[in-house]
Amino acid sequence: MISIGENMSVEENITEVLQELGNTKLVCVTKTVDPERINEAIKAGATIIGENRVQEYEEKYASLLPSERHLIGHLQTNKVKKAVQFFDVIQSVDSLKVAQEIDKRAEEAAKVQNIYLQVNIGAEPQKYGFMQNEIEQAIEEIASLNNVRVTGMMCIPPYVPSEQARLYFRKMKGLFDELKASTQEGYDNIDLQDLSMGMSGDYKVAIEEGATIVRIGSAIFGSRK
Repeated sequence: MISIGENMSVEENITEVLQELGNTKLVCVTKTVDPERINEAIKAGATIIGENRVQEYEEKYASLLPSERHLIGHLQTNKVKKAVQFFDVIQSVDSLKVAQEIDKRAEEAAKVQNIYLQVNIGAEPQKYGFMQNEIEQAIEEIASLNNVRVTGMMCIPPYVPSEQARLYFRKMKGLFDELKASTQEGYDNIDLQDLSMGMSGDYKVAIEEGATIVRIGSAIFGSRK
């Protein structure tokens, strides 16, 4: 795990993080971070930024340098239209209802929206996401939509020490591999390439268990004030 010093610059932190990640992609989580510091991260090599809230991104997008934009927080249906407008990838598609609304709004925008399906891998009642026993049927339903393209899956494991999170990451990787194999043929809009799992406290374990993309904020910008 990287040891981040409070006196280190965003550029130094980005450089260290990218060196450790290697080929794993970084989503630089910018919740509550001001545009100036986000731009520092982009200049330092962060090519993907991830926002938790549509409204927060809307307030600062005009001040940001070009980057790939991911929505990683829960998406309410009344925010879908703007999410489709602003984001290249919506990682947090946690229900069929949200997927259908994205499809509707993307059609209106003449766009095919890339999405990840969020899985509630710990089966926690307080968390959003498809349950493991729901995801296969959800994919069958989403496969009929014309303006969404499923390019990955995402999970947030229970809040446990990183070594305990390993079991959930391993389970998620198994599910991802199973669904990727079963959708190789006959699914025009299902192309599972990315597995998004791991954050500042557990990304190293997530990478060891097969994450292709991790979501890191505090290890770059420091603790949120």
